[in-house]
Amino acid sequence: QVQLVESGGGSVQSGGSLRLSCATFGYTGNINCMAWFRQAPGKEREAIGSIGSAGGTRYADSVKGRFTITQDNAKNTLYLEMNNLKPEDTAMYYCAATWRYASTCALALNAYSKWGQGTQVTVTS
Repeated sequence: QVQLVESGGGSVQSGGSLRLSCATFGYTGNINCMAWFRQAPGKEREAIGSIGSAGGTRYADSVKGRFTITQDNAKNTLYLEMNNLKPEDTAMYYCAATWRYASTCALALNAYSKWGQGTQVTVTS
């Protein structure tokens, strides 16, 4: 049974930075895409960005230029580097994975079949 475990969340002041990690445990097989999503209170879960097995990335417009997704295949870990954080970035952050092949990794929730439990990020002004 594959598990995704997020860590690195916390409270930071506006303009600050955080790096989230998503460690995968168990037999992962050939994960094709991984992604980061977030959900603020009272709002729908939204995509932040995705990364394919070859390293190609996509980002939502709201985080382009501020957030960077990387992966360390040797450590089976996905990262989300967040810079210039804003209060509106406050949310629970989730990582997700899919084994389904896609030439371009999707930014849609229903494209991902495995999810972590989330890590809270709070940005104060």
